[in-house]
Amino acid sequence: MSYQSRSSEQARRGADPTRRRLSGLVAAGIGILLLQPFPAAQAQSRLLDAPRAAGTVGERFDGYAAARDGASADVVTLVQQVNAERRAVYAQRAATDKVPVEAIGKIYAMEIMKSAPAKTWFLSESGQWSQK
Repeated sequence: MSYQSRSSEQARRGADPTRRRLSGLVAAGIGILLLQPFPAAQAQSRLLDAPRAAGTVGERFDGYAAARDGASADVVTLVQQVNAERRAVYAQRAATDKVPVEAIGKIYAMEIMKSAPAKTWFLSESGQWSQK
């Protein structure tokens, strides 16, 4: 079988090796991203454990914390500081992985949700609060 006929057969079957290889690399990159530890987000989240347990802080679908009704000024300030640190981590990770910052935030949000203590409040994308 000649090279042309092999290429023609691959094109006919939709098996472009370059496209397949690129798709595989993208999938592998996302997999690596998902498997990477999230130490900064986990450390920041631990700062919020007490206010989350008290119900004055929740976690959002986009990877950021939110002060809930009844949060003191100190808790609001803490949430702002944690969110600033998270934003910096997300931006750095997004630049490294060449993906949108929002995508990184949502990936971190999933990790935060997994590691958050029971009874933590979570705000969904639709604006509904629910407890873990």
